[in-house]
Amino acid sequence: MATLPPFPGTNGKRDWRSAIDAIRKLMNNGDDTQQVFRIMRALNVGNAPENYARLIATEKGGRIAQEHVELAERFTDAAFVASFAPGTVGAAYRHFLESTGYSADGLVAVSKLAPDEDDMAHPYAWMGRRIRDTHDIWHVLTGYQADESLGEAALVAFSYAQVGGLGWAFIATAASLKSLNVTKGTLFAKAVIEGYRHGRTAKWISGEDYLELLHEPIDAARRRLNIKKPVAYRHAQAELGPALASYLSAQKERAGATEAERLAA
Repeated sequence: MATLPPFPGTNGKRDWRSAIDAIRKLMNNGDDTQQVFRIMRALNVGNAPENYARLIATEKGGRIAQEHVELAERFTDAAFVASFAPGTVGAAYRHFLESTGYSADGLVAVSKLAPDEDDMAHPYAWMGRRIRDTHDIWHVLTGYQADESLGEAALVAFSYAQVGGLGWAFIATAASLKSLNVTKGTLFAKAVIEGYRHGRTAKWISGEDYLELLHEPIDAARRRLNIKKPVAYRHAQAELGPALASYLSAQKERAGATEAERLAA
């Protein structure tokens, strides 16, 4: 695979102090979504260049990179979201937005801790935004629920297998370890491990042309991408019930939760 230079201005060192502080806060309050992005910035050193190199090495990747589409802008266009035929990935994504009240621009807003490299006019920054902005598409494709700790932790593990980045692994591991004490069992942890395994066996989704993928029938897309049914996740969800499936978060107890109160791991 191609090797590219590091992100400009970075020293290549992980900030473990910030990551540990953030994970403690996140484990105490799963609704504190900004801690997720603190962890990513602290530990995902070199991740964007690796994924960008992987993208441009694919058959469609050069064109996708050259077109440089900002997916958050497309996903917040009401006419674009309304354009997908029933049964497609895009239609499922539309239902996701309508049923959860989440939005692409809300995810962008909560990710912005301060002006930083994510805002740069640079291919690596664009790749990082691309991965961030497709997070909810991955929820739709995998079937992992977005408004519960279990679903987010499973998708975080799936994401680590797909795109690397130690931050993803750090969050998934911490959530799983804490679940052993809180739930008094291993169902939560087994679902997270399943998420990682499914991420390993699935096709690399970040290499997809999302503007094409959204028009694809969702069942066909899952088969083509080799995204397996989340059996352990569904079992854990049913056995644990809503309270323990969302043990990190009080989100299910409130109506009208804000966008900044989601993406709990």
